[in-house]
Amino acid sequence: MRHDERDDYRAWLWSTVLLIGLLGAALALFVAYPTLRNTYQLPQARLVTDTVVMLAAGIVALLAGIRFSVDGRRLDLLLCGGFTAAAVSTLTFSIGPVLGGHPLHPTEAWAGIAGRLCGWALIAAAPFSRRRTSHRGRALAKMLLGVAIVLALCWGIAAKAGPSLPSLSSDRGDDQPLLLMISLAARALLSLVAMVGFGLRFRARGNDLDRWLCLGATLALFAELHYLFTPLLATGSISQGDFLRLLSYGVLLVGVWRAIRHAEFGRAVAEERARVAREIHDGLAQYLFAVSTHASMLESGADPAKTLAQLKEAAAAAQQEARFAVLALSSAGGSAPFDSALRRYVDFLTADGQLEVELEIQDGVRLAPDEQIEVFRIVQEGLANARKHAHAGRAEVRIEERAGERFVSVIDDGAGFDEGGIAPGQGLRNMRARAASIGGGFRLVSTPGRGTALEVVLRA
Repeated sequence: MRHDERDDYRAWLWSTVLLIGLLGAALALFVAYPTLRNTYQLPQARLVTDTVVMLAAGIVALLAGIRFSVDGRRLDLLLCGGFTAAAVSTLTFSIGPVLGGHPLHPTEAWAGIAGRLCGWALIAAAPFSRRRTSHRGRALAKMLLGVAIVLALCWGIAAKAGPSLPSLSSDRGDDQPLLLMISLAARALLSLVAMVGFGLRFRARGNDLDRWLCLGATLALFAELHYLFTPLLATGSISQGDFLRLLSYGVLLVGVWRAIRHAEFGRAVAEERARVAREIHDGLAQYLFAVSTHASMLESGADPAKTLAQLKEAAAAAQQEARFAVLALSSAGGSAPFDSALRRYVDFLTADGQLEVELEIQDGVRLAPDEQIEVFRIVQEGLANARKHAHAGRAEVRIEERAGERFVSVIDDGAGFDEGGIAPGQGLRNMRARAASIGGGFRLVSTPGRGTALEVVLRA
């Protein structure tokens, strides 16, 4: 662990110890003074509390499922399954039955307790899973199907037990059924396991998500401990444990959302690296390869006069390509205006007088950073083809907006070609791929002896 990561872990550890101390002191106060362990007969508030918890658990499950579909970590798969079980059991067994003002029957209450217990079992197992899954869609479908089967079994077992199940309607703490106490203690134990597991993961990996999950599990642990000492009225009461449970799910929601944002940032960085690598490969690397080839020819005894001239030409082209790449990448990054970079490129290209280029960029037309680099390369490829292959003397480049759409066109007066008579080259395929990568349409029209026109239509 690096020094800064170790300091971060120590700061988190001491803050967690402080939180546990404060929550433990509050719990001890409630245990020592039973009069403080109040429940409030607020059926509507209980319904609102359960609804908020259900929605928070569902959102956490959805975000964890999105993370799993991207990264394939079993940690996210188990989190998705656990919070799905918690959300569905709360909706099915706690919210749905009382919407019409009906009381909650023991069968539904105990099925909900069992369903949430199964959900927390998956959550507690999550921090100890370190593998990835290749078949992500299939694994996610199996997990959700498994959760549905488990909840159905919970309902079936509770319905079969029927009248033998103890009632949860008493408002006296000493009347809580032993089975309920065991269930609450099991959930508290699972919350403790999850807290320790995510804490160990954060110590080993320094992952921000593990820190938030550990905090959420800590709050869930003390919520379950409060339930152990507070009468649990299933139909219309709320207690201190309910507020801790709400806070726990809020913390979990924030943590998973932060993880999703971090994953998006990491993916954007990876895409930017791939784009820069493609620019180097498609441009500068080709000219450097030509320089290396001519140098090898000199070593092999080729004619120095002819080879040195070719080597000098290749080196000059590599230098020019490096300038083009810097201009393109800097404009895409926002450190240089796109139109200035494109005009400088045209100046470089037309410096020897072999090609005349008219560049027109309509005022008010804006290109996103990802569009700038691709449009730059498309224009570069189009003008290079006009100069090298079509032997054009004049070309026009226009970037404009018409009827709510943005158009990029390159038109030359070169030799042209028969579109149906030749196979598309790599340059044409690259232009199509670049246009597609920014969601644009690509169209090329060429007639032998009458030049070539290419057009890119960008999204609004």
